[in-house]
Amino acid sequence: MSGKILVIEGKRAERSSFVGGLTKKGFRVISVPSGNAALNKLEKEQPEIIVIDADSMRTSGKRICQSLRSAAQRTPIILILGNGVNEKDEFDADVIMHLPFTLQKLLNRIKVLLPIKLSNDVMKVGPIDLDLVHRFVKVNEKQISLTPRLTRLLQALMQNPGQVFGRDELFKFVWETDYIGDTRTLDVHVSWLRNLIEEDPRHPDFIKTVRGVGYRLDFD
Repeated sequence: MSGKILVIEGKRAERSSFVGGLTKKGFRVISVPSGNAALNKLEKEQPEIIVIDADSMRTSGKRICQSLRSAAQRTPIILILGNGVNEKDEFDADVIMHLPFTLQKLLNRIKVLLPIKLSNDVMKVGPIDLDLVHRFVKVNEKQISLTPRLTRLLQALMQNPGQVFGRDELFKFVWETDYIGDTRTLDVHVSWLRNLIEEDPRHPDFIKTVRGVGYRLDFD
């Protein structure tokens, strides 16, 4: 594995740090002790994943999540909470994990959220491989040809798995224009893409609708 991860971890953790384990797995890890320190690192480091170990800082992590989400809207955030912490509040995190859990479980979640480029022309996220040049997608050993616009649609979603894309934003990327037409056209393309890659398009596993906003690529 490879990739850059920003880890926010306090010094009061009564357990082993995840930083060493992630480093041994080949990630470049930038470790900071607070949310403010993380904000100072964001622009320079541009991490691909942010991990907030709220349990080690004796905080819910809510304010840190909000600050980082505002500053890095497209960067996936994993929030680590202590065992028994009640999630009464809404968090701006893509994944919430409750201790205790193993390093491998954390790696599994990172692997899903982190886009992996196999080459300059091929992307892999979870069980989905997308060939950008030859315009085909491979899902669970099934290979499917795509139109140019369906390729760009899937590319946009795969670049930031777990992130919600507004319809206008996706329309601009797929049609390569600043003009926003009828976004129902986008909805039709999403439906076509689901029919191609989902086992049950009416109950999709990958391309999820966020009501009133748009779509995101997700893996349960």
